[in-house]
Amino acid sequence: MSFLNNVITGISLGSIYAIIALGYTMVYGIAKMLNFAHGDVIMVGAYVAFFAAGSFGLPAAAGVVLAVAVCTVLGVVIERLAYKPLRQAPSLAVLITAIGVSYFLQNSAQILWGADTKIFTPIVEGTVSLASGQLSISCVAILSVVCCVVVMAGLTLFTSRTRMGKAMRACSEDKAAAQLMGINVDATISMTFAIGSALAAVAGVLMCSAYPILSPTTGSMPGIRAFTAAVFGGIGSIPGALLGGVLLGIIETFGKAYISTDLSDAVVFAVLIIVLLVKPAGLMGRYVPEKV
Repeated sequence: MSFLNNVITGISLGSIYAIIALGYTMVYGIAKMLNFAHGDVIMVGAYVAFFAAGSFGLPAAAGVVLAVAVCTVLGVVIERLAYKPLRQAPSLAVLITAIGVSYFLQNSAQILWGADTKIFTPIVEGTVSLASGQLSISCVAILSVVCCVVVMAGLTLFTSRTRMGKAMRACSEDKAAAQLMGINVDATISMTFAIGSALAAVAGVLMCSAYPILSPTTGSMPGIRAFTAAVFGGIGSIPGALLGGVLLGIIETFGKAYISTDLSDAVVFAVLIIVLLVKPAGLMGRYVPEKV
């Protein structure tokens, strides 16, 4: 049963990574930039939910809604103030700006909420026992998988059925041509940041419910791992984010269980390197030749 427990743990962890990876893959797919401050938006969402429940006594669901609202606004503000002026700038300038925004959010959280580690109260508690009690699944793990499936289905329908979703797909293919067709590219990119940041808030609450420790640097490593998941699955692909996140969670969990806790990250990145050597665009990515 330990094998099945590890599989379930890996899938639930991978579901959280998949939700975070969506923020990276959507922004890259449309704006062709890497928002390395995305991991810190996760941290902000977790803090908002933490203080909404702890200091203001709001129900867990209300805390999640408040965290989503705050992170949505934060994502739009970050895009407008930090990234929009660099729309035509070299990619290195955007990368450095993203790192600067990341450190700004971490230090702002330290000033606002303190540097001490806080114990996060899970939004759901308890376990479900199967196979005469030999197999135990936490309610947080079940909720993480359900949220991941709902988010993926919702995003797929959104991008394929709605006007804004189709505008996002058009901008992903060719922003200049989309603009000539009357699509507001700036509003589309802002909407992409808003959706990605809202999902980051959900992922932050789920992550801190599964691993109830919260600090200003909480989002750093999960953000890097989720970016790895996005590259693993094929950055720019929504199904690739799901596949990459789940596989990454399973590999990390089995690496900790059967190899070494200290070497689990090394195993994850070693698998990533092997996959990229075989498929440089990722498992579900597609190679697009550069136009000259």
